[in-house]
Amino acid sequence: MTQRNILVTGTSRGIGRAIFDALGGHNVVGHSTRGGDGEIAADLDRPGAAQALWNAALDRLGGRIDVLVNNAGIFEAASIDLDHDEWVGVWERTMRVNLTASAELCRLAVRHFREREDGGRIVNVASRAAYRGDSPQHWHYAASKAGMMGMTKSIARGFAAENVLAFAVCPGFTMTGMAEDYLASRGGEKLLADIPLGRVAGVDEVAETVRWFALDAPASSTGAVIDVNGASYVR
Repeated sequence: MTQRNILVTGTSRGIGRAIFDALGGHNVVGHSTRGGDGEIAADLDRPGAAQALWNAALDRLGGRIDVLVNNAGIFEAASIDLDHDEWVGVWERTMRVNLTASAELCRLAVRHFREREDGGRIVNVASRAAYRGDSPQHWHYAASKAGMMGMTKSIARGFAAENVLAFAVCPGFTMTGMAEDYLASRGGEKLLADIPLGRVAGVDEVAETVRWFALDAPASSTGAVIDVNGASYVR
């Protein structure tokens, strides 16, 4: 097995931790807001944090990164009845963490892959909400994930000739802490009636999909999106 150097964001729990574990056997650097357990600390809500994270990961991995996995994200409710500045604050924070930081890391990865002249892979963890939308309290989240999809496809189309490959995974409800909170806020088990499979996805299912894109997917699948949502949204 050829060892890959991989940066995965948002690995402290849930999907990110499962992705980190699924990539075992490779040289994987994880990230979280506060660090810990060997992760690089970076608050992606802050200007400059994404670039600092990239530089720290590059240094830790000996100057070479083969795969970037953008998984870090936040999911905060924001009713339209909030004070205007408060609502805008949630919107902007969500965009900075979910989209802008991912975009910065994608840009740095593409430049790195091109400079090395042997390519690399980007896997962006988006959401079913990118296509289906989300609740009135979470349209900022849906917009951030839709932006991630547009970015992924643009990278795939723009840099495939240089073997820079980009993929996206779109989970639906996944049994993480965030999903449990959301399920409770939206009626709990009643929401499962919208999922033909009858259950939410496991983090291991999402992680396996990410692992395949990161390591094994054929180059011709660049630009591909895989849904992991129990047929709750079918494109």
